[in-house]
Amino acid sequence: MDNLMLMLPLLFAVAFLYSSVGHGGASGYLALMAMFSVAPAVMKPTALLLNLFVALTSFIFYYKGKYFNKKLFLPLALASIPMAFVGGSMVIHSDVYRKMLAIFLLIPVIRFIFFTDIKVNETASPKTGWLLLIGGSIGLLSGMLGIGGGVILSPILLLLRWTDQKQAAAISALFIFVNSLAGLFGQLRKGVTFTPDMVYFVMAAFIGGLLGSYFGAIKFQQKTIKYLLAAVLAVASFKLLLPNMS
Repeated sequence: MDNLMLMLPLLFAVAFLYSSVGHGGASGYLALMAMFSVAPAVMKPTALLLNLFVALTSFIFYYKGKYFNKKLFLPLALASIPMAFVGGSMVIHSDVYRKMLAIFLLIPVIRFIFFTDIKVNETASPKTGWLLLIGGSIGLLSGMLGIGGGVILSPILLLLRWTDQKQAAAISALFIFVNSLAGLFGQLRKGVTFTPDMVYFVMAAFIGGLLGSYFGAIKFQQKTIKYLLAAVLAVASFKLLLPNMS
C-alpha cells in the first residue's frame, strides 16, 4: 500500500486516542483509509481486525479498574452480535457504502466537539427492552460499515445516564470487540482477504491502543487531540461525499 510509512504513525495516534476512552477506533481507521483512497472492500475487514486488538486491550484495563457492568452489557451484546454478523454478510455497493460511511463519520465529530465531558452523578436502570433494541440497531450498522459501534453506544449510555464515563468506556470496549468479531466473520463468509501490510497495521494499532488504554483508564486529558481528530474525521467525510476532492 502506498504511503505506508505515513499511515502507520497516524494509525498509532488514532488507536491511542480512541482506546483512551474505551473505543476500538474503527471510525478513525476508516477515516484514514478513506483519505488514502483505500478500496471499501479492504476498509471494512481491516477496521474490524484492528478493532479486535485495540478494544480488547482497552477492556482489560477498564475491567481491572472495576468499571465493567455485566448486567448492562449482556442484553446489548445478545442483540448486537447476531445483527453485526448479518450486517457484515450484507453486500453493499461501494458508492452506497461511501455515502453511508461519510454520514456516520460525522457522528464522532459531534461526539468529540460537543460531548467531550458528560457529567453523570447518578445513574438510572434501563429496561431490558431498550437495551436489546439499541444493541441490535447498533450491531446491524456496525457490521454494515465495519465498525464496532462504541462511538455510538458510549454517548447513548452517558446521555441517558445509564453509566458514568468509565463504565461507558468499559462496556463500549467489550461491545466493540464482540461486534467486530461477529462482523468480521460475516465479512469472511464473502471470501475477504487481507493485504500483506496488515501485520504492520496491527502492530501500530496494538501499541497505540495499549498506551492509550493505560493512560485513559487512569486519568488522561485529551481535549485538544479530540478536536484534531474531529477535524480529520470531517475531512474524510467530505472526501467520501466528494470523491474528486483533492
